[in-house]
Amino acid sequence: MPTLRSLECLVAVLDAGSITEAAARLHLSQPALSHQIAALERELGTPVLERLPRGVRPTAAGRAVLADARAALAAAERVVRTGRAVAGGGRGSLRVACAESMTAGLLAPVLRAWHRHRPDVLVALTETTSANALVMALEASEADVAVGPRPSRWTGPVELVGREEIVLALAPDHPLATRAAVPMADLDGLPVVHYHPDNGLGGWLDEEAARRGSALGAVMRTKQAGTAAELAAAGLGVALVPTTALARTFAGALRRLKPALHRDVVMFTATPSDSLVRRFSSDVRARGIAVPAALLAKLSSGTR
Repeated sequence: MPTLRSLECLVAVLDAGSITEAAARLHLSQPALSHQIAALERELGTPVLERLPRGVRPTAAGRAVLADARAALAAAERVVRTGRAVAGGGRGSLRVACAESMTAGLLAPVLRAWHRHRPDVLVALTETTSANALVMALEASEADVAVGPRPSRWTGPVELVGREEIVLALAPDHPLATRAAVPMADLDGLPVVHYHPDNGLGGWLDEEAARRGSALGAVMRTKQAGTAAELAAAGLGVALVPTTALARTFAGALRRLKPALHRDVVMFTATPSDSLVRRFSSDVRARGIAVPAALLAKLSSGTR
């Protein structure tokens, strides 16, 4: 296979009409350039240049391959430009997998900034309802980076983004809305808007409730944490919801658990050296877990 260097030498010689001039343009010695041309001729099995008393001219083979040689060099230049642009965060594509409850609160501001400042980077988003589904997306090469709760079956590197609080969502007129904080044991016997078995949050909450000597009685189930919060606000029951899943305009009441309940939010990837992955991870970590002021006010509005 001809090397790009030998094609570059051929184009330079034919453009200059002289081996001496071409060698000067390429900052090569004449023997080194002649060696590249000879290697190309051995590869093709025929001469590409005819040496004249003054200068050179292409043979039929040289004329035939010249256009393709130029195209190959142009393609190589595009490869370098594109690669450098991606390395600089200006071009390319990034596939992000995220726990659905974290898309709006955590990723949306980062994605908005990337769309504004990196318009030539195409970001594809996949939402899942469990940490293990995030792992599966990485293992199947369907995602480049994942954001969600700490997974149980990932053996690669993990970066901590922050810790999110699990809070109680309920209707404003619910009796528990007068409390400043609610022990999980006080949820015994209450209707709970719980989670579908496909949502890993449901199983984790059941384990936490059992550890605190309580049990969650599901009045209905949903796969979406945001939906659970809205149904609770509408009076269908209470819901345990991550703060990242709550809309700024949430109309219900919010109360902390006593003691407070948190879970880690992490990022993990199978390609930590990828430049776009590194930049995206850095931006997500810098954003961290931020709770809007309106939601913080709701969390502190209990009377006792």
